[in-house]
Amino acid sequence: MTVQFTLAGQDYIALNGGIGDMFTFTMGVSLSVDCKTQKEIDTYTRKLDRGRREQLPCGWVKDKFGMYWQINPDDLAKMIADKNAARATRAMNAMMQMRKLDIAALKKAYAGK
Repeated sequence: MTVQFTLAGQDYIALNGGIGDMFTFTMGVSLSVDCKTQKEIDTYTRKLDRGRREQLPCGWVKDKFGMYWQINPDDLAKMIADKNAARATRAMNAMMQMRKLDIAALKKAYAGK
């Protein structure tokens, strides 16, 4: 009833505890992937979405099993937590307008350009 796996160096245990649709994934639990490059963001998004058009706002993707993933630039948290409220707000507002996140556009918004 359980499976153990490692993903990006993190160990996980999953439990098959439901029958049919008794238990489903929700956005209340998601896995986050920090990406260094736009190519990484593009690759993870494409592979998780697989053409199902399950790209959601703010870099979220729903995979074929119904699991939610957050595909983020690794410096996004720093941008939206910046003590400079104007920079943080610009980055957050830019992110809120995106589905697949665009690192260059986020950095441009963050810088106020």
